[in-house]
Amino acid sequence: MLSQLTIRNFAIVDLLEIDWHTGLNVITGETGAGKSILIDAVGALLGDRLGPEVVRSGAQRALIEGVFTLAADDPSVELSAVLDEYGLQPEDGALIVSREIAGSGGRGGARVNGRGVPLAMLQELGELLVDVHGQSEHMALLRAREQLDYLDRYAGVLTERLAVARLVRDLRATRETRRKLIAEERETARLQDMLRHEIAEIESADLQGEDEEDRLLVQRARLQHVERLRQAALGAYQALMGGENEEAIDRPGAVDLLGQAVSACQDAGKIDPALSAESEALNTALIQAEESARALRDYLDAVEADPGALESTAERLFQIGDLKRKYGESIREILAYAAEARQRLSEIEHRSERLAELAARETELRVELGAAVAALSSRRQAAAREFSAAVERELDDLRLAGARFVVGVTQTPDPEGLAVGGRQLVVELSGVDRVEFLLAATPGEEPKPMARVASGGELARIALALKSVLARAETRPTLIFDEIDVGVGGRTAPVVGEKLWAVAATGHQVLCVTHMPQVAAFADCHYVVTRGGETQVSLLDDDQRVEELAAMLAGTATDAARQSARELLARAAGVKAAP
Repeated sequence: MLSQLTIRNFAIVDLLEIDWHTGLNVITGETGAGKSILIDAVGALLGDRLGPEVVRSGAQRALIEGVFTLAADDPSVELSAVLDEYGLQPEDGALIVSREIAGSGGRGGARVNGRGVPLAMLQELGELLVDVHGQSEHMALLRAREQLDYLDRYAGVLTERLAVARLVRDLRATRETRRKLIAEERETARLQDMLRHEIAEIESADLQGEDEEDRLLVQRARLQHVERLRQAALGAYQALMGGENEEAIDRPGAVDLLGQAVSACQDAGKIDPALSAESEALNTALIQAEESARALRDYLDAVEADPGALESTAERLFQIGDLKRKYGESIREILAYAAEARQRLSEIEHRSERLAELAARETELRVELGAAVAALSSRRQAAAREFSAAVERELDDLRLAGARFVVGVTQTPDPEGLAVGGRQLVVELSGVDRVEFLLAATPGEEPKPMARVASGGELARIALALKSVLARAETRPTLIFDEIDVGVGGRTAPVVGEKLWAVAATGHQVLCVTHMPQVAAFADCHYVVTRGGETQVSLLDDDQRVEELAAMLAGTATDAARQSARELLARAAGVKAAP
């Protein structure tokens, strides 16, 4: 429940700190004192979108903070899910919700237990903590969606309705996927031919690994410069092994010279160990020079001009370049493209299997959905009769005796619709039922849609009747009624007060703004809003309640008015004390 409400610089309010209580909390006061501002402040906590105009003149920002105390068996499953989604938990059994609204040019914010949260989270949270019913909600009763929600809450089928909505979404998604596959049939055939051609072209190239192009480039360079390479290798070989110089005189090579150096150091090393170490180093160089000479000789034996090999190498490089132009910048990318093309081709070739799977899934979903909506519709129709009777009993108490209230549950035929009970019906996320509240205000009339026949006062009483019937099914701990008694006469007002108190007696906290003393007399806690220099909210004691009710009855608190006020309080106390 809402246990505390703090308001700073909001509308005409400078600072208000209010402690609310369980049961029926009634708020009264002169017109313009600021009663409805309290409801607007709660709306701000629930995520209502408000502009800078609500910030009190002269202030930079407004702040509203509410402390919601959760009962021992709370939070509910739905509330826990929302809190878990945002990583929040009650602290000492309470949620502290705050909303800051900036003036012109500033930025506001929202917090829960000190953590910043988006406005959407406040709206989700508010829907689970508080139900606000004001004059605008009377008109909401005329909307088909609201009427369906009332019936489903009474029937206790909200979980079943969510299951139906999930099945409808699955069925729609399956149909759409199947429709797209069928519509793309011609385009898919062209794509299939193209993929086969591309795969065949890549496979026929028989690419020899990701480094084939690099190896071919090296091979082409060798074949293009074979004579230059041969001369370089020959020169290096002669430098190592010796040969004839320009004067045709034999000259020693590096191998012979290294051998001489090794021998010299070995001989001298017998005298000085330092030269022995140099002998070992030179011997290593000699071995390496001999190996290089052999490699150069083998290279000279192998290297030779081969125009045919050069041409085939160039052709292979051209083929790889053509594939790169079409399918990727490297052989790796070409091979990856081929793998992806094979996967796409496989999917296309299994298209008929996929279509068969989707058709089977659609049939399965239609059967499952048909059973689910049939069960949901059956429960709604059974509940509709009970709901109609329960609301009529409440309307009798509210001086609409003889009024007939009918919850109509109908379906819309559709030759292409869902098969339910031997009929083809339009199906929506909420099922196949269209719910409409019908009213005949006087006996003998045919019930007609409420939008056509209900007056403002009748809508207010119907709203209270609905809330009274749904009180035990209502999961939100706090209910707020803003002037629910508008259009209600003095003879009906005590019944309105009794109904509000009865709703609170089911375990809910009820906050009610009223101008009717007959309603205020049923309060468990009576608050009065006054406005002198500043707006103030005071919790009245017994004597102050008599004065306030007397003023509401007569304009001024005369002795006769005080006596009438005491009688109202006594009558209300008697009703509340009755078994």
